[in-house]
Amino acid sequence: MTSIFDQYEQASQVSQRSVPASEQMTSSGYINMQLNDNTPMFSKQKMNFNPSDLITHVAVSSDFLVLAMANGKLFRLDLKMPDQHEEIQYTKFVQPNTKLTSIFLDPLGYHLLMAFTARNKDGNPELVYLHRKSSKLKTVTKSRNYEVTEVGWNYDNRSTVTTGPILLGTSQGHILETELEADSDKMFTASQQYWRQLPNYLPIYGGKEIDGLIFDIGKGTDTPITGIQFHRVSNTSKYFIFVTTPTRLYQFIGHAMITDDKPSLQSIFYSYLTTPETGFQEIPSTLKYSKLQFYFDKTNTPKTFAWLTEPGIFYGQLDPTSQQNSNSLFTQSELINYPSDDANSKETTPISFVLTEFHAVLMYSDRVKAVSLLNQDLVYEDKYSEVHGKLKNIVKDPIRRTIWAVTGNAVFRYKVSREERNVWRIYSDKEQFDLAKQYCQNNPAFIDIINVKQAELLFGKGDYDRSAEIYAETQSSFETVCLKFLEVEQVNALKVYLGKRLDALEDDKTLISMIVIWMTELYLSQLGTLRRKGNADAQEYHQIQSDFEVFLLQPKVVKCMQHIKSVVYDLMSSHGDKQNLIKLTVINEDYENVVAQNIYKKSYTEALNMLMSLKKSDLFYQFAPALMEEMPKQTANALIDQGPLLSPSKLLPAFLSCENDKAHVTEIIRYLEFMLQNFNVKDRAIHNYLLTLYVEHDHLALMRYLVRQGQELSMVNYDVHYALRLCREKGLSEACVKLSALLGLWESAAELALDVDVALAKGLADLPDDPALQRRLWLGIAEHVITKNQDIKEAMSLLEECPLIKIEDILPFFSDVVTINHFREPICQSLQEYNNQIEELKAEMEDATKSAEYVRNAIQSFRNRSVLVSVGDACCLCDIALLLRPFYLFPCAHRFHSDCLLAEMAPILAPARRNKLTDLQRQLAVLSNIELSTVTSTGLPLREVLKNEIDDIVASECVFCGEHMIACIDKPFIADEDWDRVMKEWE
Repeated sequence: MTSIFDQYEQASQVSQRSVPASEQMTSSGYINMQLNDNTPMFSKQKMNFNPSDLITHVAVSSDFLVLAMANGKLFRLDLKMPDQHEEIQYTKFVQPNTKLTSIFLDPLGYHLLMAFTARNKDGNPELVYLHRKSSKLKTVTKSRNYEVTEVGWNYDNRSTVTTGPILLGTSQGHILETELEADSDKMFTASQQYWRQLPNYLPIYGGKEIDGLIFDIGKGTDTPITGIQFHRVSNTSKYFIFVTTPTRLYQFIGHAMITDDKPSLQSIFYSYLTTPETGFQEIPSTLKYSKLQFYFDKTNTPKTFAWLTEPGIFYGQLDPTSQQNSNSLFTQSELINYPSDDANSKETTPISFVLTEFHAVLMYSDRVKAVSLLNQDLVYEDKYSEVHGKLKNIVKDPIRRTIWAVTGNAVFRYKVSREERNVWRIYSDKEQFDLAKQYCQNNPAFIDIINVKQAELLFGKGDYDRSAEIYAETQSSFETVCLKFLEVEQVNALKVYLGKRLDALEDDKTLISMIVIWMTELYLSQLGTLRRKGNADAQEYHQIQSDFEVFLLQPKVVKCMQHIKSVVYDLMSSHGDKQNLIKLTVINEDYENVVAQNIYKKSYTEALNMLMSLKKSDLFYQFAPALMEEMPKQTANALIDQGPLLSPSKLLPAFLSCENDKAHVTEIIRYLEFMLQNFNVKDRAIHNYLLTLYVEHDHLALMRYLVRQGQELSMVNYDVHYALRLCREKGLSEACVKLSALLGLWESAAELALDVDVALAKGLADLPDDPALQRRLWLGIAEHVITKNQDIKEAMSLLEECPLIKIEDILPFFSDVVTINHFREPICQSLQEYNNQIEELKAEMEDATKSAEYVRNAIQSFRNRSVLVSVGDACCLCDIALLLRPFYLFPCAHRFHSDCLLAEMAPILAPARRNKLTDLQRQLAVLSNIELSTVTSTGLPLREVLKNEIDDIVASECVFCGEHMIACIDKPFIADEDWDRVMKEWE
C-alpha cells in the first residue's frame, strides 16, 4: 500500500513542459489530432529495500549497485537478482583515521575502487580495490601518498579479472596511469600490473618522485581533479582524454603506445610538455567541485559531454575525428544556465547531475530537475520529502542507461520515457527543420507543422520557389497557398507549388484536371507575354518553353489530357500558340489534330511527313483528298510508300475529287498501277476506276491492261459489260473486239475486227478452243476477204493459216468467172491429204485386229492355268497350314486364309466398300439356309452370289503385290500415334 509520503512525492513530480494553445492542434489538414504524449517523460520509483544505516555513497554499472553506508559497510546488489544482496564491513580493511570520500565502479560492474582521505595529520590517503566476486578489500599500495578524487575507466576493457589501463586523478592535480588485477593470493594488496606517474610541468612537492615524473594539472598548486574520461577514436590508435578541475576542462589527444593490445596513455601527454597551455576551457567558479559526464550512443560511442560548473553546464558535441591542431575535441558548445529556483531556496548550483541524450538531470539537496539541452527549458522537477533525507548523489548506469538517485535513507530509480518526444518542436523553433523531421517519429501531423513553419519562414525571406516546394508537402489549404503566391506575383513559385501538388495526387481526377489546366494557362501566359514583347528568342523564353514541354510529357499530365484535351486545345488556340498546340497533339497522340493543324497552316509537307511517320491508314483516308489536291506527286509517292497498309478502294473518294486535272490523273494512274502490279489488287471497283481512267486518258495503256487481264472471263477483275459499254461510247473498236470476244460474242467480235483490221480478225479467230467455232470464224474472214478482193493468192494464204478450212469451203465465195485452173494445185493437195488419211485408218484397223487376237489367246491360256498346293504350304499372313481353312490363291503365288485376308483387307478398304462388305457378311450370317439356297435371276443360289461379291471385294488383288502395297510404299512402319508407346516399350 502506498504511504502518504509516497503519494506526496508522486504529486510533487511535475512536468514543466506546456504546449502553446496554438500548437494543441495542427493548423493544417490534420484536424483534432492529439500532438502530445501524456506519458510522463521522467518517472520515479522507490526501490524496495532498506539499508542498515544512512547511505553516504553510491555507484552502479551493468545492473550492479554498490552503496556505502555510515556504519562502515558496503551494500552490494545484483539488480537482476534483487532478492540476493550482500553487506561487507570495509572499515576493518583500511587504516584508522581515514574517511571514505568516493567509490568508483568500472563499466562492467566487476572492479570497485574506494578512495579514502586522512582525517588528521597522522593518517594517509588510501585507495582500496574490491572485486565483484570477492568479499575482501585490497589496498593499492603505491597510492598511499595520493588522495584519489576521480577514476578514468577503460571502456574498451572486457576482462572481469583486470581493469585494463586506467587513469587516476588526485586532489593535488596529478594524473596517474595504472592497471589493477584481482589477485586471490594476496589478501590485503591489489596486484598492480604497472604504476606510472604521467609527466608534469613541475616536480612533486618536496622534490620527491616515485618512479618518474607526474603530470601536474595544477602546476604545483593543489587543484583537485574532478573528472577524467578517456576513449579511443573509432578505427584508430588515437585516444582522447578529458580532464576537469573546478575551473578548467582539459583536452588531450594523441597516439597511444600499444603493448599486448593494451594502450599506454603516457605517450599522449608528452606532446603537451613543450606546448603552451591551449587545450583547455576555463570557466571561473568559487565551487570546490565540478562534474564531467559523457553521453554514449547505442554503440557505446561517446557523442556528447557536459561539465557541471558554477555558472552553468558547459555542453558540447564530441567530434574527435575532426579535431585539428589539438585545439578542440568538441563542437557546438554552449553554456546551459540552471533553472531559476524558488525564492526560498538557497541552492543555485546543483550538487551532481547525469546526462541523457537531450536532457541534463540536475540533483540538488532536496529536489531533482531535468533541463532540456536544446532550449534550456525546465521540463521536470521532483521535490523530495524530508522523510527520506537529503539527496546524496545521482548516478547513471553507463551500460544499462538507468538513472539512480540516493538519499540518506532510500534509493530511487528514474525511468526515462521517450525523452525525444518534443525534440522536433524545439528544433523547429530553432529553425533546424531537418533535425526536427528526424525526431518526429514519422508522425504526419508533426511533419506537417514543421513543413508549414519552414515554408512560412522561406516565404518571409523571399525564397519563394523553395517555399512552394515545402508548401506542397503540407496539408495547408490549397486555395490559401495559391493566393499567397498570387498576391506577391510569384508565378514561377506558383508553378512549382502546383507541380508538386500534381505529383502527389493519385486518384483525384477533378483536382488533377484543374491543376493541369491552370499550369498550362500559366505557361501559355508567360510565353505569350514574352512573344508580345519581342523576346521570343530570349533565354528566358526558351527555358519556359523547355519547362512547358517537360510538363506536357509527364505521364500523369498525358493521361489527364485524354479527358481535357479539347479544353487545352481551345486554351492554346485562344493564345494563338499553334506551335505548342501541334506539340501537344503529338504528345497526346491526337494525330488527327496534328495533321489538321498543319493543313490549316498550309504546311502540307509537314502534314504529309506526319502521316508517313505515323502509318495510320484512317488518317490517310481522311486527309488524302486535301493533300492530293495540293501535292499530287508527293502524295502519290507517300501512298506508294505505304504499300499494302492502305486500301485503294478507300482512297477512291480522294481520287474522284481531283480527276479533272491531267497531272492529278497521271499520279492516280501511277499509284493504281503500282498497287495492281505489286500487290495483286483484285477489287473490282479499283479495276473499273482504272479502266475508266484509261478510256478517258490513255488508250494504249487500256489495250495493255486488257491484254494483261487475259481472255478468261472468270479471271478478269473488271466488269466486262461496263467496260464494253464504256468503250463503245468512246468508239474504241479494238478494245470492243477484245471485250466482245471475252463475253463469247465471237461472230460479233469478228465482224467488228474485220472493220478495223483483217490481222486483228485473224488473231481473234485463233482464240476459241472449239475447232468448229474457229472454222466458222475463219470462213467468215475468208468470205470477207474473197468477196471484197477476189484475190486467189490471198485466199490460198488463208488455207495455209488455218488448216481447218479446205479449198472446197472457200470455192463458193468466188465468182462464177473464176476457172478451176486457178485452183488445180490446192485441189490436188487436198485430194492427196484425203488419201493419206485413208491409209492411216487402214493401218490403225490392222493394229486393232492384231491386239484383239493377242488378248483372246491370253485369256484362253489363263483359263487352262493351274497351281499346285502342297500339304506343307502355309498362309502368308498367319504361317499356319493353308489347307486347314478356306483360302485364296493368287496368280502371283501368294496364298492366304480367307479369314486372314478378310481381316487384313478390311482396314484398308474405302469406307463405301467396307460398309458393303459388312452388309454382305451380315446377310450371309442372318439369312437361313432355305433363303440362301434360293436361285437368283443369274441362275446361281443366293449364297454363291453373296460369296462372289465378297470375293470381288476382298480378293480383287493380292494384298502383298497389288496397288495397295504400291500406295503404302511411303507409309512408316510405326504410326505417329503409336510412336511414343513403342519408344517406351523399347526403353
